[in-house]
Amino acid sequence: MGIKQVAAHAGVAVGTVSNVLNQPDVVAEATRRRVLDAIDELGYVRNESARALRAGSSRTIALVVLDAANPFFADIASGVEPVADGMGSMVVVCDTGGDPRRERRYLAQLEEQRVQGVLITPVGDDNDALVRLSQRGTPVVLVDSGTLRHKSCCVSVDDVLGGRLAIEHLIHAGFGRIALVGGHDGIRQVAERRDGARQAMASAQGPVKDSAQGSAKDSAKDSAIVSTIDTPTLSIAAGRAVGEQIVAMAPADRPTGVFCANDLLALGVMQELTRRGIRIPHDIGVVGYDDIDFAEAAIVPLTSLRQPRADLGRTAAQLLLAELNEGPSHHHRQVIFEPELVVRESTSARRRRNR
Repeated sequence: MGIKQVAAHAGVAVGTVSNVLNQPDVVAEATRRRVLDAIDELGYVRNESARALRAGSSRTIALVVLDAANPFFADIASGVEPVADGMGSMVVVCDTGGDPRRERRYLAQLEEQRVQGVLITPVGDDNDALVRLSQRGTPVVLVDSGTLRHKSCCVSVDDVLGGRLAIEHLIHAGFGRIALVGGHDGIRQVAERRDGARQAMASAQGPVKDSAQGSAKDSAKDSAIVSTIDTPTLSIAAGRAVGEQIVAMAPADRPTGVFCANDLLALGVMQELTRRGIRIPHDIGVVGYDDIDFAEAAIVPLTSLRQPRADLGRTAAQLLLAELNEGPSHHHRQVIFEPELVVRESTSARRRRNR
């Protein structure tokens, strides 16, 4: 069943049917109703692939993320969806799993599909595939990535500030011996959070009173980052493995505070420490990053750095829409949000004193 059969059934020109499908406002209401009735009666479904071929683009926006199982990216998608829906487009999500080869394959396939644009949290900063995609006319907006090297719009959070806030909070709450947990410095967000953490520790003045040990410490070693633990993924399972490493340390060498690169890691660390009889926050305080819904729902509610996740997605989609509408006159923008420290019981100094 094609558009010609619909036109014949409704007694109108083929162009009228096309207008009803693509520009309904230019067709008189009675004629529009007659065409829509014909479509229903004949069961006509238009061929979107053929339309995209003629138009040179589909009505699809791609959201390419590092880990679709992470609620952080689900919340970003929730911000993208209303904007896409408002422009008559759908969102397709691609999960790279942090694998640069898979990312390159997805980008090639998305270009072949003639997507309207790509919203992406890239695996790394040096990505020639993204540069080529943008140069060939597919708009690209970087999400949770603050570099303008690709000459694209980008939306991000000040992760250096987030790292500073996390460490300052741990120090002020009495957790002086701190471990940085998660990922590796090849992940930009992890590297910047660690940079902020180290800046905060370097700025700390004087010895830190370590409540877990019950006395003030005079050694610089006791108010420092005592370990940096890389993980293969930013997942709960990886956090549990870190918890095992911490438990295996001699009690005198264990950190009294842990700053994790995201909440999933922090939840895994807390699960393992609690299972092994280490009390949170009495023995070890834990801070996460993202403030996903599970952070507040944990058996020991997790202190975390809140990112405006839906705002990230919504702003990225709006920047993409602006680029599509403005064409060559579009000027790329960089939008940076600030994280917010949300203090909960995993670092509660009050609870530590009362135990």
